[in-house]
Amino acid sequence: MIASRLPSDASKGQIEKGDGEMRVWVLPALLAAGLVVLAEVAIGQEMQTGGSQSGIQQQTAYQSMTPEQRAAATRAFLGLGPEPDKAAAARGTLLFQQSCAFCHGPQARGATGTSLITSDEVLADDRGEHLVLFLKRGRPEKGMPAFATMSDDQLTDIAEFLHMQVEEVANRGTYRVLNILVGNAAQGQAYVTKRCMSCHTAETFAHIGSRFRSPEQLQRGWVWPARPNGSEDSSQAIVGIVKTPHGGTFAGRVTQVSDFRITLVDLAGVAHVVDREPGVTVQMKEPLAAHQEMITTLTNDDMHNVTAYLETLK
Repeated sequence: MIASRLPSDASKGQIEKGDGEMRVWVLPALLAAGLVVLAEVAIGQEMQTGGSQSGIQQQTAYQSMTPEQRAAATRAFLGLGPEPDKAAAARGTLLFQQSCAFCHGPQARGATGTSLITSDEVLADDRGEHLVLFLKRGRPEKGMPAFATMSDDQLTDIAEFLHMQVEEVANRGTYRVLNILVGNAAQGQAYVTKRCMSCHTAETFAHIGSRFRSPEQLQRGWVWPARPNGSEDSSQAIVGIVKTPHGGTFAGRVTQVSDFRITLVDLAGVAHVVDREPGVTVQMKEPLAAHQEMITTLTNDDMHNVTAYLETLK
């Protein structure tokens, strides 16, 4: 996870309470490392293999949110602080371009100077309460001039511009898909006929275009189908058979699995937790194995074509 807008004098890795809320320090470099790519997955689901029913329900709920709701959920999950003031950030854009971009780049990603996206000064600030004073003083010993002639309002606008850049890098919930129906439906139908009908029937795809809120959700749904929870059809659940060196055999739906243990729920609803010690054998049937293999060869054109075809099946 990534934490931002945190007190710059706290030790990284330390958890502390202040102003009535918990703040968590994580190395700002993690932001640049791109771990935010997995934020949506971390919010909405547990492990693909063996996520709990609540994890599946959370994934479904997250995927059904509007972009604004996803952005708010991701912001809360990552601890990004308050939503940037868009109007102030827009005003701060020109000020930043005029006074700062030559050194830090037009989007504060770095140029001759450092990137400000992971700057402690930026991440420790919420509404300019720290950055305004910092910008007024500058850091002359490191080549950063003081902006003492700018008003507090102007410096606050620059601060909001910087917060907006952090938001755009970190919060994937703000991303909007404008149009993904750019494929050839006829070619998509040919792909489905050739690659999918060995496992599926025509009933699988009947009215599939009307089952999803948007083409984006449809595309995600057919590329990587969500596993049903225990109260629904369990045909896509991972089934495991575990044999112990003492002659015990357990079979059922896999709900958790790791290198150290596996949890199965049998037909009676009883959970069995087995440590994967020497001599324990585990066999698992993965209904989505064909999708896992498909993803390794699926091209962008194939994906767009199939989505365009499935969208026509209302």
